[in-house]
Amino acid sequence: MKRSTIFFWLIFFDLLCVAAGIFTGGTALAPNTIIDALMHPWDKGAIHTLIWGLRIPRIIMAAFVGSGLAICGATFQAILKNPLAEPYTLGVSGGGALGATISIIAGISGFPMVMFCFAGCTLSIGIVLGAASLKNFTNSMLIMTGVIMSFLFSSIVMFIFAVASSRDVHASILWLMGSLSAPEASSIRIMLFLVGPLMMVLWGCARDMNMLSLGDEKAFHLGLDAVKAKASLLIVASLITGACVAVSGIIGFIGLMIPHIMRKALGADHLFLLPSSMLAGAGFLILSDSISQVIIRPLELPVGVITGMIGGIFFIIYLLKAEPAEVM
Repeated sequence: MKRSTIFFWLIFFDLLCVAAGIFTGGTALAPNTIIDALMHPWDKGAIHTLIWGLRIPRIIMAAFVGSGLAICGATFQAILKNPLAEPYTLGVSGGGALGATISIIAGISGFPMVMFCFAGCTLSIGIVLGAASLKNFTNSMLIMTGVIMSFLFSSIVMFIFAVASSRDVHASILWLMGSLSAPEASSIRIMLFLVGPLMMVLWGCARDMNMLSLGDEKAFHLGLDAVKAKASLLIVASLITGACVAVSGIIGFIGLMIPHIMRKALGADHLFLLPSSMLAGAGFLILSDSISQVIIRPLELPVGVITGMIGGIFFIIYLLKAEPAEVM
């Protein structure tokens, strides 16, 4: 199938997912009522608030988070030359979980909580990159430091859970499962003015990722400083991941699964792999969030539960069908 055709179907898929997000939700509404609210955005009333104040901002948030996690997954897989690398490989989620847990226990909510979470992500990134810089950002050092930081932060979070009240523990666990409900305007601004431009930066570095995928030595002979390129790409991808974790919690498998699917469909050229991953990641998370709202309506499942279940089934099938060389 031609690449242009695949991109056409990806855009069509995204439009269908957006429609699903608007016409479904925790509250069942008649289609004609929803269409009327869409056609008259400046009117007032409960329906208009539900559509324009809750559902559409939620779709925007899901699109940015899904795109961000997917493009970061493709980036980490290129840098680390590991098909199982994903946005949380470097312990970013552990730092974010610690920041969020501390803010929940302290009774901090809203935008300050987002900043606490982002600070935790940034702390984890700084430690991992600082340690890896001592070994010229070797893949083994990056992965090992990330794993160690994940265990360390997870242990601290477990300690906090052990001494916190059951109510705070429950709130923290719900956040850790990932949620896109009731996004704040400040969170959407973070996506628009931080994550959006940084994703374009990664796409602009597609040629560098192609060279890094060949190995550091070949990249050097092609005129690329592999150490500087890795450091720059890791910082940008980690900031995107940290922002996504800060506004939505930990939503797994998108950065691991979506690049795999797009690589099979379009090949390994990051000039096409990165934008296709963004489109597919956006649609997948919008659709998953819609499912999370209706599957046990009127209750709402954390969206991370849906992505985890779909991602787990996908990789069981993938591992059973894949050749041994493809898994390594």
